[in-house]
Amino acid sequence: MNFDELKNEWNAYGAEETNISEDMLKIKQARTPIDIIRRKMKHELNYQLVALVLMAAFPYLFGLSPQMKLVYLAFYAITCGFTAHYFSKFYRFYKNSYDMTMDSRKSILWFFYEMKLNIELYKALTYIIAFIWVGFIAVYLLIEKTGAINKVLAKLSPTYILLNCFVTIIIIGIITELWAWYYYGKYLKRVKKIVDELDFEN
Repeated sequence: MNFDELKNEWNAYGAEETNISEDMLKIKQARTPIDIIRRKMKHELNYQLVALVLMAAFPYLFGLSPQMKLVYLAFYAITCGFTAHYFSKFYRFYKNSYDMTMDSRKSILWFFYEMKLNIELYKALTYIIAFIWVGFIAVYLLIEKTGAINKVLAKLSPTYILLNCFVTIIIIGIITELWAWYYYGKYLKRVKKIVDELDFEN
């Protein structure tokens, strides 16, 4: 083997080592947004559990009639059912994220797609709960405030009522999308950027 061949092999080896170290550096960089997301998931779980406990006391705090207490508890039970289903998946993913090995692009990619799916489920749950409680407010007004509602409805056109429903849906959608982005999305985007860089270099 002549000197030139030896030099070429040495350079190739050095380049490979540099590439490996750069990949490892990017994988380590992915840990930061993943750790932030995990921490936020834990906080989210705690906040939601506290909110559900507080919601159980609402009919007593606001002095609802016995009839409306039963209606409220029915809506509350439906809310708890949807929330429990979602959080069972949410918690399972949270626990599994600690079992993955944070030393490969494949693991980071798994976290990215699973978290993306969980964000979509999170948004779906938010829409469901919002409409459940919009439904409860409608039932409450029809049962408890029938006289006042009839007077108001007599003054409103069907177009105005439909327009208000449409605007309410849009507002709920915007708030849900912005909250999901603020709380999880921007950190998940950082994870995706790192995955794309690793994919491009490989």
